[in-house]
Amino acid sequence: MSLLNEIMDYNEQFVEKGEYVKYRTDKFPEKRMVIISCMDTRLVELLPKSLNVKNGDVKILKTAGAIVSHPFGSVMRSILVAIYELKADEVLVIPHHDCGMASVDADAVMDKMIERDIPKSTIDTLGAAGIDIRSWLRGFDDVYESCKNSVEVIKGHPLIPKNIPVHGLIISPDTGKLELVVDGYSQEQK
Repeated sequence: MSLLNEIMDYNEQFVEKGEYVKYRTDKFPEKRMVIISCMDTRLVELLPKSLNVKNGDVKILKTAGAIVSHPFGSVMRSILVAIYELKADEVLVIPHHDCGMASVDADAVMDKMIERDIPKSTIDTLGAAGIDIRSWLRGFDDVYESCKNSVEVIKGHPLIPKNIPVHGLIISPDTGKLELVVDGYSQEQK
């Protein structure tokens, strides 16, 4: 049985048994915040539990490394929608220690693309069109600097209201312990 079939079978039972009822909420975050975190599997349940958030409390956006790299990309658009349409009043950027995006080797990733049947000519064409794939795929060397940079991209965005606090924290994927890096109330950086 394929993974998709397992998911579909489980989902059918989930719906038939009414398991969804305990998760019902509306689209507005009760705690009025949006969190940008890493897609790391260790954080799926640990992050909400360590922050004392439950279904319906917050908007959570997941990206590789909790990186907000482009001021007009989809992550930033989602943050703006959360603020203007879904009543979020605060933003938390929460990357983590031991992240897979730390020191990602873009050349190795491109080699893996080619191994998985992406033609090298496609990569070359993108480069010739002005897309710097190496820079785009690059991770970070320092999780603290990456966190501060993402906070700055958000806080410095021309469409973010000045009264929206943007915080930066780093979570341990082992214990859930948080470290404050940027206090959005005072914009102090640790």
